[in-house]
Amino acid sequence: MISIDPKEIATATLHGYLLSAVAPRPIAFASTMDAEGNPNLSPFSFFNVFSANPPVMIFSPARRVRGNTTKHTLENTMATKEVVINVVSYEMVHQMSLSSSEYPQGVNEFEKSGFTMLKSDVVQPFRVAESPVQFECKVTDIVHLGNEGGAGNLIVCEVVKLHISEKVLDENGAIDQHKIDLVARAGGSYYSRAKEGFFEIPKPISTLGMGVDAIPEDIRSSEILTGNDLGMLGNVTQFPSQENVDNFAKDNPQFMGLEMTKKHTFAKAFLNTNDTESAWKVLLIK
Repeated sequence: MISIDPKEIATATLHGYLLSAVAPRPIAFASTMDAEGNPNLSPFSFFNVFSANPPVMIFSPARRVRGNTTKHTLENTMATKEVVINVVSYEMVHQMSLSSSEYPQGVNEFEKSGFTMLKSDVVQPFRVAESPVQFECKVTDIVHLGNEGGAGNLIVCEVVKLHISEKVLDENGAIDQHKIDLVARAGGSYYSRAKEGFFEIPKPISTLGMGVDAIPEDIRSSEILTGNDLGMLGNVTQFPSQENVDNFAKDNPQFMGLEMTKKHTFAKAFLNTNDTESAWKVLLIK
């Protein structure tokens, strides 16, 4: 492992490390207006949601590393204190990328990238009609993190109205993560299509997992089971009862009398199919 002092490398190099390691990142497709009412549209991946009550999002149009200049989005939000944050789905990602081109002040990125300007209800900036979810926001604060190239500018946005396409909702009215088909940014020119990488993990807040430290040492020090495997084993609330283990062994005699490596290999196979209970039973067969 290499160790780096950020102050000892070029900002552009550090920028590459940060964006490649902190990924994928959601995209704030920010629509703003300047003081004269000219629309602007640009994507930013220094972005996330930070509060539900009040509903607050923060994104950062950083100062350009090359030239140390500021972006129109920052200048517009400082002037008007309003922004619409649109999410980006896969079917609009190439148009979104086109809008990130460095067009001169006053050029309408909606028109350049072929997006439809949709009038907002509360704020002046337009919504992107093609975006499946749009957040109308008032800017409550702007925090400047520095004056040099690469310095961030945190734009704190309170959501005053949101719009959700019915096409991305499930039968219960919640957003279906597959239907919304979001994309995210990574390092370099890489993007990620979220729905192609989804998997589910039971939330520990619903139960109190016994923890990895409660796992017997011979299992915890296994050369077969990984940290992820141990995390799954430690997320159960208790060991299977001896009666359940014995019944499992009677029904599955192929798991009896195994040496440790084979036992751990079979347990890992069960964990790979999210069958934690059977994995534990294999491990506890005497």
